[in-house]
Amino acid sequence: MDRSVTEGNDIVIDICDLRKSYRLGDMEVPILHGIDLCVKKGEFVAIMGPSGSGKSTLMNMIGCLDRPTSGKVVLMGKDTCAISDNELAELRGFEIGFVFQSFNLIPRLSAYENVLLPTYSNSKKGHNASQRAKDLLKLVGLDDRMNHRPTELSGGQRQRVAIARSLINEPSLILADEPTGNLDSKTSEEILGIFSELHRNGCTIVMITHDPEMEKYVDRVVHIKDGYIKNN
Repeated sequence: MDRSVTEGNDIVIDICDLRKSYRLGDMEVPILHGIDLCVKKGEFVAIMGPSGSGKSTLMNMIGCLDRPTSGKVVLMGKDTCAISDNELAELRGFEIGFVFQSFNLIPRLSAYENVLLPTYSNSKKGHNASQRAKDLLKLVGLDDRMNHRPTELSGGQRQRVAIARSLINEPSLILADEPTGNLDSKTSEEILGIFSELHRNGCTIVMITHDPEMEKYVDRVVHIKDGYIKNN
């Protein structure tokens, strides 16, 4: 995206010339090649590409789960390449909500306890986490299932719990990695409906996907292939 387009708007993600390589024995394997990307506050963006295109690596860079080989990733005005690991963990814990394809719920905990989980290490002052967890489960239609464990919930219900968990710390950004990948088409539509409602309420969402159906739900699709963005 031409940065002039975003002038005057709050930019949540600003990526410049991002490159990422991994070492495989004596070889250096490049994954991302000079990625430029801006996402502004309130946008719903899909990053779309085939397996091996680099989209999950890009999500790891945006989510502060890994550091780039070179280039810049600026989130909410903070250069993630220039801050300490502790600051990076704090940024990740408070400002980013994650939703994963495999749900990543703790089996022995109830839905309510899973939603509360991020607050154990990252809780905002004056934040009534218990009440917010209950409110979020109601928001995703699970207020009557909050005491059930993941094994007692359907796949769609488990993903609803994961969405509620991603919102518990009131993040500036939601990152969703193939959130409908393990769901049937009807349940996928229901989950995407929740994301659409969150977007209408002002959430900034970046979703990694290979599903072309996403185009009808988002503001913008960014296509990535072989580590390059094809259109932006």
